[in-house]
Amino acid sequence: PVFAGMNGSAIENFSCVIYNIFLMNCTWQAGRDAPADTQYFLYWRKSRDEEEVECELYIKDENCRNMGCMFQNVSIGIEKAYFLVNGSSKDSLIQFYDEYLDLYKIEILTAPLNVTAHCNRDSAGCIITWHPPLTSHVEKAKCFLYEINIQNK
Repeated sequence: PVFAGMNGSAIENFSCVIYNIFLMNCTWQAGRDAPADTQYFLYWRKSRDEEEVECELYIKDENCRNMGCMFQNVSIGIEKAYFLVNGSSKDSLIQFYDEYLDLYKIEILTAPLNVTAHCNRDSAGCIITWHPPLTSHVEKAKCFLYEINIQNK
């Protein structure tokens, strides 16, 4: 059966974020009714054409239970990525959790690069320039929108 396992044993609050262009962290909490010895394992697949791979670097809690994963060299594709977290316990079967995510929606962009401001004392204006932030999936600078907050001091 698809949902074999004890109710309440699947992970909760699954979340992933991509940062610094190619690093990804995923975290979760143990199921509220999961046995104390439950260990969780994360598998993911970037697209349908790729093989599913297990996390190589787990984040552990104080009881050495896997509660997250850190990934390196992540690239963002156009398809939704598939994530699966299953678990094991001596005491009972553990329900799995799965989710599809658009990786570009979970990326935290770096700040714009080379920000400069040139202001003249005798003029009321300033010229502020910058370069777009680095990203693994946006190739056109016109895809970015910026907001400038100028404060007089």
